[in-house]
Amino acid sequence: MVLFVYLGLFTWNIRTGYVDNLASHTGLELTRWVLTPGRWVWTRVSSFWERYVYFVGLRQENEVLRDELARANEELVGAREQASLAKRLTGILMITPPPEWSREAARVIAHRLGPNAALETFVIDRGSRHGVEINTPVISPEGVVGRVLRYSMSAATVIMITDPNSKIPVVSQKTRTQGILVGRGPNLGMSLQYVALNAPLEKGETLVTTGLEGIFPQGLPVAEVSDVSREGSSLFLNVQAQALFDPKRMEEVALLRKIPPPRPPEATEADDALPDTSTKRPKGAAERKGEVKKRGRNEPPEARPQESLPRKKRGEGQ
Repeated sequence: MVLFVYLGLFTWNIRTGYVDNLASHTGLELTRWVLTPGRWVWTRVSSFWERYVYFVGLRQENEVLRDELARANEELVGAREQASLAKRLTGILMITPPPEWSREAARVIAHRLGPNAALETFVIDRGSRHGVEINTPVISPEGVVGRVLRYSMSAATVIMITDPNSKIPVVSQKTRTQGILVGRGPNLGMSLQYVALNAPLEKGETLVTTGLEGIFPQGLPVAEVSDVSREGSSLFLNVQAQALFDPKRMEEVALLRKIPPPRPPEATEADDALPDTSTKRPKGAAERKGEVKKRGRNEPPEARPQESLPRKKRGEGQ
């Protein structure tokens, strides 16, 4: 029966081709129905993978860029610090020391440290092995900073002019009014004492050192007059001044040292010739003659020098 049905369909298909057409169309539809979801899945999967790989690469690239940015920021900070240091050191090198004085740079390593913390002081990295002594002047590009209070082998404590224990004789540059500049402590400025009531001192004048105290050279800028007033029955003017430097921004300073005067050529030649430290006095002619006679007695006869006898003249002794 099945064979009969198969042969009948086969014969009918040969005559009409209907089964082949139906099979081809049905197969194509089935193929499309199967391949379309698969293609959609493949597209989605491949797209996800590409995005995943892209994001992984992007993340790695971002990490590399972050590292490069961090290094660039570090280099920029270092370059700015070097530029700031170069600017400060240039200011120190631009300081022209007074005649017969030399200049040496020093770094500030601490502020108000140790037993002197109650004073307006700071510590520098120069000590006795660098030639630092008590009262060595300390200056900055703006003006006088202070003097050395105490020192060790490789460090020194500097007391600033704003400390109440600091007193410097100064004179105004314009009116040549003299006075004693005294510190008043941190953030309190300074006062110029013993200024006569009729002194022509003006606000804004620069006060410079007089050199009378024997510590600072003459003519160094110290402070600027901020206020001039009279108080009651006082015999002197009330003069306020401000230091020219900022202690909070000070990182490098300069030390001034007196250059010893050159030695004169006569003194150098005299020192080169060593003096005779012998206590023996020079021998006289009599002593030298006695030594010759003594040496002659101790020598054998044949070693003694023969004295020449005077020749006799003809006719004598005959």
